[in-house]
Amino acid sequence: MEPQNLTSVLEFLLLGLSDDPDLQPVLFVVFLFIYLITVLGNLLIIMAVTSDFHLHTPMYFFLSNLSLADIGFSSSTVPKMLANLQTQSKSISYAGCLMQVGLFALFGSFDSLLLTVMAYDRLVAICHPLHYSIIMNPRLCGILVLLSLSISLLNSLVHCLMVSQFNFCAVIEIPNFFCDPPRLLKLACDYTSTTNIFIFFHASVFGGLQVSGILYSYVRIVSSILRVPSASGKYKAFSTCGSHLSIVCLFYGTAIGVYCSSVLSVAPRKVVVFSMMYTMVTPMLNPFIYSLRNRDIKTALQRLVKMTA
Repeated sequence: MEPQNLTSVLEFLLLGLSDDPDLQPVLFVVFLFIYLITVLGNLLIIMAVTSDFHLHTPMYFFLSNLSLADIGFSSSTVPKMLANLQTQSKSISYAGCLMQVGLFALFGSFDSLLLTVMAYDRLVAICHPLHYSIIMNPRLCGILVLLSLSISLLNSLVHCLMVSQFNFCAVIEIPNFFCDPPRLLKLACDYTSTTNIFIFFHASVFGGLQVSGILYSYVRIVSSILRVPSASGKYKAFSTCGSHLSIVCLFYGTAIGVYCSSVLSVAPRKVVVFSMMYTMVTPMLNPFIYSLRNRDIKTALQRLVKMTA
């Protein structure tokens, strides 16, 4: 089959989760429910933080930005999947696919970088509590968020440019419900082992630095907590970062699953399951993890409900 330039390919086919037409309405209802819970839950976190002055602290400032990133991350893929389920179509245009790649990389990177920043915030709060308000001042918090967003935009641009440089054959069937960049590139006619090495290098450097930062922060945090003499003091210190640690494990656990399943020869169905966990389940669970484990968020949400009642 003669290769065509990507710009001449009018559409791609997203194979999705199932080909059974009777299952499409059920999947639509389930995924719509998950998406609505994700958006509403994260919006509640943002509203609670912005409306309650008790939560105008660095930790909750970063949390509200994380909720915003989660909404964008889920919205980059789920609406198109819902539209395809509703119309029982599998197609996505070239422009739509490129947009998905860019938005997926943008909000996924922003999510990951914010988790790294939040780990540093917990490090300062636990290891340097007396200097916390001085170190984590509003100016530094704003700079950290803007820097995270700038790096995410750069990563998004790199992904879009990388995809647009490849040639694709006439029929492109992506074994996922969205334009997953590693899977998309593996379908290119001129995909080589050198490209695979470049993708691995890019993911290792970009993701490895963030994971290293989080690991370093928690090694310092744990060593500091272990020096606390009382058991109640240790529990109180660990409870301040328990919610963040849960989200980190959930996010990076599913992210590693998605990446490994895309690089290795894993069954397409398993790839889709990992991708669902990464793009839908994780953003949905984040508000629940923080609201269930955090008394301040619970109180702020109760105040918010009373104000709107």
